[in-house]
Amino acid sequence: MPQALRADVGDHAPCDPEFPPRAIAHITADRAATAESPLDLVPFANLKGFFTGSGKGQAPQILWDPFTGAFAQFFPATSRSKALFDAPGGTRTNRAGRVVIQIEALFFPHCRVNGEVFARLADTPCKGWGDLHAWVSSWDVPDVWPMGRPTSLSRNTCPADKWRTQGGWYAHAQVPENDHVDPGSWPAFVSQPPTPSDTEPRFEPFPGASFFQAGRQSPIIGGMHGRLVAEDCDRYTSSTRFDVWGAGDVRSYTAWQQKLGFEGRAADGVPGRFSWDRLEVPNV
Repeated sequence: MPQALRADVGDHAPCDPEFPPRAIAHITADRAATAESPLDLVPFANLKGFFTGSGKGQAPQILWDPFTGAFAQFFPATSRSKALFDAPGGTRTNRAGRVVIQIEALFFPHCRVNGEVFARLADTPCKGWGDLHAWVSSWDVPDVWPMGRPTSLSRNTCPADKWRTQGGWYAHAQVPENDHVDPGSWPAFVSQPPTPSDTEPRFEPFPGASFFQAGRQSPIIGGMHGRLVAEDCDRYTSSTRFDVWGAGDVRSYTAWQQKLGFEGRAADGVPGRFSWDRLEVPNV
């Protein structure tokens, strides 16, 4: 996926072309929160580290952060991934399709992000969903939910004949041999072509890494400052000269890169195109 950080875990294996192409929708559901006791969302980098470490045996194709629009990819679309239970001698759930693209949305019900609580995945900003949907569609996965678009955390197991013959999108809660109830909800398909007004840029284009030099003053830097604060990446020690690039911007931008899953020298505080596009700095 062009927009995804590469985090290939290896161990590729083919899918089964006798089945139609499909996508499987999951949520990470890594914390148990309630409306009365919400919990902070687990950082994207933590889940990326899990799926490249001790969780390799459960890794999907794509980890998607619907709050930032970040993606990490652990398997190519043409390989089976491992996010489903796959009974020996059964329907080979992880392989049953020309592609079986599995997506884990970074979400659990009643997660808290920047002070706001979200009960359903569909209530989140769903940033990056258009890119994700377009990429899945490019693998000929049809825009249909054979068992219905998920609306609750409950089981609705797909009958064997439908699973064998109908491609499209399935909830984890609908996959044979599995007992999970996620994702509970999912965003609607992106089906409308853009109108001329939609094609006008709403966000500031990436000005290039060389733009960010010490002492540079620009309303673009001011807009970036505001977005970093809004994304809870405020590492500034002064409120003055918010439109001038300085050490506080480097620290704050490093926090943003780490939030997107960058590590080591890749989180150096200098904007790159990927992280800049995900920050969505308003046009100035």
